[in-house]
Amino acid sequence: MTTEPSPQRAYRAACPNCGAPVDFRSAASAFAVCSFCRSTLVREGDALRKIGQAADLFDDHSPLQLGVTGSASGHGFALVGRLQYRYGQGTWNEWHALFDNGRSGWLSEDNGAYVLAFDQPLAEAVPAPDKLMVGNALTVAGQRWHVASVTVAKLIAAQGELPHPPNVERGFVVADLRAAGGDVGTLDYSDRARPMWSVGRSIQLADLKLVGLADGQGGGGGAEKTLKARGLECPSCGAALEVKLSTTQSIVCHQCHAVVDVSQGVGGDLAHYAQENGSEPLIPLGTNGALKLGNRAGVTWQVVGYVERCEVPEDAEDEEQSFWREYLLYHRTSGFAFLIDAEDGWSWSAPITGVPEGQGAKVKYDGKAYRKLYDYRGQITYVLGEFYWQLTRGQLTYNTDYLSGTKRLNREETREGDTHEVVWSAGESLSAETVRKAFRLAPDKAAALQRDVSPTSGGGSWLGKLFLWGFILIVVLLVVRCATHEDCGSERSRFGQASAEYQACMANRSSSGGGSRTGGGAWGGFSSGGGHK
Repeated sequence: MTTEPSPQRAYRAACPNCGAPVDFRSAASAFAVCSFCRSTLVREGDALRKIGQAADLFDDHSPLQLGVTGSASGHGFALVGRLQYRYGQGTWNEWHALFDNGRSGWLSEDNGAYVLAFDQPLAEAVPAPDKLMVGNALTVAGQRWHVASVTVAKLIAAQGELPHPPNVERGFVVADLRAAGGDVGTLDYSDRARPMWSVGRSIQLADLKLVGLADGQGGGGGAEKTLKARGLECPSCGAALEVKLSTTQSIVCHQCHAVVDVSQGVGGDLAHYAQENGSEPLIPLGTNGALKLGNRAGVTWQVVGYVERCEVPEDAEDEEQSFWREYLLYHRTSGFAFLIDAEDGWSWSAPITGVPEGQGAKVKYDGKAYRKLYDYRGQITYVLGEFYWQLTRGQLTYNTDYLSGTKRLNREETREGDTHEVVWSAGESLSAETVRKAFRLAPDKAAALQRDVSPTSGGGSWLGKLFLWGFILIVVLLVVRCATHEDCGSERSRFGQASAEYQACMANRSSSGGGSRTGGGAWGGFSSGGGHK
């Protein structure tokens, strides 16, 4: 926590537009946005000059705010400025962190977590934005990187003290790069002549010992990310909805199951789409469970989202098809993770900051060699709860699974509008009994959780067999819905279920053989959320 005054000379002057006080805590900061009239100001000696007007901030209910203090690597800092960006799937913030030693950094969102980064000099030329290819490798500042995402963004608002002037006039390309050691690099092309370069690492809010978070959160080491619920009405049925997480981009109506996009705010018209009913989660939303996921021991996770996904076949003649279900887990300081229920058993996974070494059939991560299992396309067919990414109808992902003993890796590639991204996730297998005990499910649920028992084998109780045959029925329904959604979903949504167009599509499907299987999807991919940080 910042307890001593900053060694940098503080400066205060009146805003030339409205007269309100404007503070500068760093001699290196030459720009600020007046918190009262939103004027963009430049400091010239001991005077301030207005050079533009900043837009109002989008209310994203971030737990961070100006004045929050903390420490990183033994140095105290305070959040003194904020840049707010918008891209195709929502918004993100970059907070200007001024350290007591005079150094400036940026605290920004990263797929439901955070990255602390610092601007770095960029001596050599870098590729033009239209030359960047997601998944390709390149060398920047003498280090080898992989392009993780390329997106078109626009600075929509600014606040507080800033090291450079905010440019809200036009959109620009932002590219995220990832290195094998876990570093995160960002190329910012807002200045086409001189791209900006920053390097950072993923960090937990709890590790920053933040004080002064919004709504009285934090204090000590508790950096809470949940907020008082934001209320809104479902645009489909009018039911009252509560958005409980500050990171939520999509929420599902508990009454009509419409998927509502809240990435652009909760005021005005809300984009939404209807969905068919799916199966009830084996682990109900809101359930808490203590699971050791990697190095995050002693953490009690809450189930905040539920996803049903299927494999989209490449070959229409292949009648096999796999499916899986994912539970989005949340902890107030550890962020998000996924619990996966697939045909070959249970596992957990969470996005990683870096990338594995190598490519193709064999990769290496965290000292272990992984072999490639499958390539496949995945599609979301049904969701419940809240999600930190924007959900769209028929969303497709391109996945590759890798295995090393009980440890697993997944590469997921998504393309949505102007955003193209690759996210790597790492995790490990779990036993069904571990899952049952962690979430305190009744003993009679054990059979329903098992995925490695043959339904035709002899022995076992009649109750266990009932659960197994019930699970088979769910499998059939999921496969049918996935195949139908892929091939005739657009006709149904455009013309209606009773239309001649939809009936003709279904008739053609029946004559062509139905669903298929690509050979992948043994344990599923992981929704990453997409987006810049």
